[in-house]
Amino acid sequence: MKRGRNLPAEDQGEWLTEQLRDPELCVAYLNAALAEGDQSAFMLALRNVAKARGGVAAMARETGMNRVALSRALSEAGNPELRSLTKILEASGLEFKVVPKTKRARRPQVRRTGSSRDARWSATACCSGDRRRRHTAA
Repeated sequence: MKRGRNLPAEDQGEWLTEQLRDPELCVAYLNAALAEGDQSAFMLALRNVAKARGGVAAMARETGMNRVALSRALSEAGNPELRSLTKILEASGLEFKVVPKTKRARRPQVRRTGSSRDARWSATACCSGDRRRRHTAA
């Protein structure tokens, strides 16, 4: 069977921009990025939302922020102040909220049984005979 040329991957930017025009999807997208715990991932997601909402220039007009400052704030290395972040979210039709953290189910604790001598023996079971005798004799 003849192999054809691999076609380059299609740019999904337009598709993502179209999807992010839906406010519910925006919320889920930003929350997923926030859950990653990586600020650069969240800033990238926020930049994609701004792009879907008309781009940086339109967002700058709506927020009253300088376009360059807004671009810098939305960069991966951006570290916007809380008031800037609030303005960006509000211009996107979103808002900041603080909610109680949901409790996760506790994991059962592992109980150790047996004496400490048994623990030393099992921890050194892979050692050679001489070493094993020295470990267990202690």
